[in-house]
Amino acid sequence: MHEVYECELFHYNYKVREYQRIKPICEEKPVRVIAGSARRVLLDTPKGESTRPTSDRVKENLFNIISPYITDARFLDLFCGSGAVGIEALSRGASEAVFVDSSVDAVKVTRANLTQTRLSGEVHKMCVLSAMSVLSKEGRVFDIVFMDPPYSNGLLDVVLANVVDHGLLSKNALIIAECAKGEQIESNALVLQDTRVYGSTQLLFYVKK
Repeated sequence: MHEVYECELFHYNYKVREYQRIKPICEEKPVRVIAGSARRVLLDTPKGESTRPTSDRVKENLFNIISPYITDARFLDLFCGSGAVGIEALSRGASEAVFVDSSVDAVKVTRANLTQTRLSGEVHKMCVLSAMSVLSKEGRVFDIVFMDPPYSNGLLDVVLANVVDHGLLSKNALIIAECAKGEQIESNALVLQDTRVYGSTQLLFYVKK
């Protein structure tokens, strides 16, 4: 879901001669690049409810944690949505970023955001599992993998297993999974190193065993 803020409004009721509170109006807060070469550039987001952009609050905390590993990193953004996370990585000095999403709208918006920020990235419109197979055949490896599948649909454990099985991780790779608070994902090939919770959102940090 989009990050929202509430505005309290009141109107004057002449019958009872007093001000009465109107139901709060929720507005979407714009998504932006937080730091780096594209700092403060506003990003578009796909329309509709099928895509849930990572909030600026979660993104800022994420990059505060992984900032020591960003410079020259090879970054893979799975279920990229608007591409905001991978674009943040590029803005902060990642050497490359690959974006994957099966949504036509998401891919279109990601490409537009790359143009808007004057950053270069590789964007794939395909199923995440298919994309990992393609990248594996090309011999690609990544230092940081971020994944944000739809919450609580069972995809996360499958994607975690496949990113390992396809050999897409560098020796000291860091894998970050965004999911709903309380989700527990076990992996035979990865070690859960850290868990952070921000409201209803949870970030899981994995490294290779």
